[in-house]
Amino acid sequence: MSARPIELARALKMSSSMSARALKMSSSTHAAALPEPAIRFELGPEREAAMPPERRGLTRDGVRLLVAGADGVAHRRFRDLPAHLRPGDLLVVNTSATVPAALEGRRGDGRPTVVHVSTELPDGSWAVELRRPDRTGPQRDATPGERVGVRGRLRLRLVEPYPDPVASESRLWRAVPDTRVALLDYLARHGRPIRYAHHAARYRLDEHQTVYADRPGSAEMASAGRPFTAELLVRLMARGVAVAPVVLHAGVSSQEAGEPPLPERFEVPSDTARLVMSARCAGHRVIAVGTTVVRSLETATDEDGFTHAASGWTDLVLGPDRPARAVTGLITGLHAPEASHLLLLEAVVGPDLVAQAYRAALSRDYLWHEFGDSSLFLPELSG
Repeated sequence: MSARPIELARALKMSSSMSARALKMSSSTHAAALPEPAIRFELGPEREAAMPPERRGLTRDGVRLLVAGADGVAHRRFRDLPAHLRPGDLLVVNTSATVPAALEGRRGDGRPTVVHVSTELPDGSWAVELRRPDRTGPQRDATPGERVGVRGRLRLRLVEPYPDPVASESRLWRAVPDTRVALLDYLARHGRPIRYAHHAARYRLDEHQTVYADRPGSAEMASAGRPFTAELLVRLMARGVAVAPVVLHAGVSSQEAGEPPLPERFEVPSDTARLVMSARCAGHRVIAVGTTVVRSLETATDEDGFTHAASGWTDLVLGPDRPARAVTGLITGLHAPEASHLLLLEAVVGPDLVAQAYRAALSRDYLWHEFGDSSLFLPELSG
């Protein structure tokens, strides 16, 4: 922690907040490749969770939990989480709710496509990804000016690659609908949850939600919090563990190797910022439930380690050159090889602990992806 306790205490009395800032990036920000994570591994289809745990005979909190800390690695169930946290610890959760962001579409030449709507941009245009109907990957042959028809008699005009408008090839595009519509209402009527090749079937929207989600806006679930149940949250609070919210509306999560995360809308409420500072001042841990929470809190934390209320768009990328300043523990799912999320994990808990945990998960046949198993990283001793 970069700030001294007396400075942290003084910060609790301050009511300052970080102003929302318009996102301004040079094209090189997202064009440059990220460094490679320290851990390298291959992920076969047998390690992919193809369906929600409830459809595999488990409860939400019945998935496996890998606990990794300074005192080694342990293998538990997610329902055992309270035993590994201490009174005074602060859990921060993302209350963004998943929207049905996939649309059946048809391209200008008549070919079918699936349009994944990542987010609505400040100017009212949409960030979209065109996907193959067989769910095997993106369609990369889109061109500026192409029109794509989607449900509800709406047509989207592809304007330019996103987020880098001068990219020679792009997975995402900025698109303008020919009729202005309220995006969330439109998706509620015509969309369905995003589905990838590892999904065995289509699942209901409620199966893509956390139990505390209440702010619609994410193209895909903030899945680190999926194993929580209402009963488990009550047990944690009875143990003296506090729970605080942030909001980050996650875009599409199909980033490829070396591709940075997309800019995303976030909000850190003033009460949450105060709880983060209080916990750190008292020597307690701030445990983020998911990489979206890490990104939100770290965007709201300045160079001196003070966390403020903040909202707007974040393009923050954590890694070797930008370690975590506020977050000291992390609950997360298991991430794909070479994913930028692995760099974020390393920035919070260190590359050695991430590598140790992933080797253990691979040796014990843990399941990956949003319906898979979970991990708890506690760099400090968990006793």
